[in-house]
Amino acid sequence: MADLTQQQWCEQCNKDDNAVILDVRTDAEFDDGYIPGALHMDVQNTAQFYENAKALDTSKNYYIYCRSGGRSGYACALFNSLGIKNTYNLVGGIMEYEGETIN
Repeated sequence: MADLTQQQWCEQCNKDDNAVILDVRTDAEFDDGYIPGALHMDVQNTAQFYENAKALDTSKNYYIYCRSGGRSGYACALFNSLGIKNTYNLVGGIMEYEGETIN
């Protein structure tokens, strides 16, 4: 897991042909707006999140964000424990994200 600033996260993700953007906020938060192309997996729905995480492709690079960076850090750690090693946490989350969002 790597904690990346917004600039690092965006630059690395944009250059990464193997990137998957993952929003781990609640359904209501996701509906308020999300980063284009993001998949949604609510980390607070623990059982479903864990089942979905086990089904992910371990060869992909996961760029993960939440509201402020805490839940996405937890999600990165969980992914690492499941053998998904390439996880990148957006420090500050979508609250500090200045790029394009879909509302």
